[in-house]
Amino acid sequence: MAPTKISLRRLGRVAIAALMAGLAGTGALLMTATAANADETPPSATASASPSASAITSMWAWGNSVDPSADNRGLGQAALAPAALAAFAHEHGLTSVYLSVPWAANQGAIGTWLAESVDALHSVGVRVSALGGDASWLANPTLVAQWITDARAAAPFDAVQLDIEPWAGQAHPDFASITPAFVTLLQTAKSAAGPLPLGVDLPWWLATVPSGAGTVFDALLPELDSVAIVAFADHAAGSDGIVALAQPAADAAGAAGKPFTIGVETDTPEVAGGPQLTFADDGEAALVSETDAVRTAFASTAGYSGVTVEHLRSWIALIG
Repeated sequence: MAPTKISLRRLGRVAIAALMAGLAGTGALLMTATAANADETPPSATASASPSASAITSMWAWGNSVDPSADNRGLGQAALAPAALAAFAHEHGLTSVYLSVPWAANQGAIGTWLAESVDALHSVGVRVSALGGDASWLANPTLVAQWITDARAAAPFDAVQLDIEPWAGQAHPDFASITPAFVTLLQTAKSAAGPLPLGVDLPWWLATVPSGAGTVFDALLPELDSVAIVAFADHAAGSDGIVALAQPAADAAGAAGKPFTIGVETDTPEVAGGPQLTFADDGEAALVSETDAVRTAFASTAGYSGVTVEHLRSWIALIG
């Protein structure tokens, strides 16, 4: 069982399309949004992003550079080699990286790669979170505890960042069941993480889904030290822009005293679900200018810790 990020980038695009048609009609939008995708994550829990020339302070780094012949979990991705990873993070002024951690991370060549990668990132002053997740963990929370325990044994991580989407692929997710199960999983994860802060990637639209006296987003916040609010769009302004999508979740995180980042996409339109959801076809200048606008919009919101880019390899491709 190896946590991956593939599904996270392919779900929930219908919700965004509906939002583009207008944010009125909350009931209909809600059902569409629930079929939507969610993602991405802030720096580690206690991290507050230091001032940077760029609004981008963190990134998701999915994959690894391990030779598949040395470990069957290896992907052979050169951009994820420890030195290359650290050089990219340093060059772009990042303060945090969410580094993909497979199952049984303390075993084999993957374990060596993780230890070397974390050490390399630490050497340039970057905090590193163990990144992973699987929706099946909700039914058996002991799995998240085992994954975290192995990750902590593999390398000196600074935090844990979960990316779990139990609503993925469902037109009408049963949040009456999902929400309490997710809370239990987070509590188990927090216990296994020990002193390490716990962050989670959550889609913006969870702040529109009712749960108890608040929303599903509100219900999960008390169990977290930080949150990455996934709000994929290729522009900051407008009713379908990053700022408007993320605003309710950002306000909730700020009110709860939880550090948060805003996640943006750079993968291909095919993977992202459409050109309107990614900067891949807009170029680096657009990524910089629009994330600067996001920073301006949220700079005064308590807990704002910058923008997180999805993901390392697609960001490199965008830069060209």
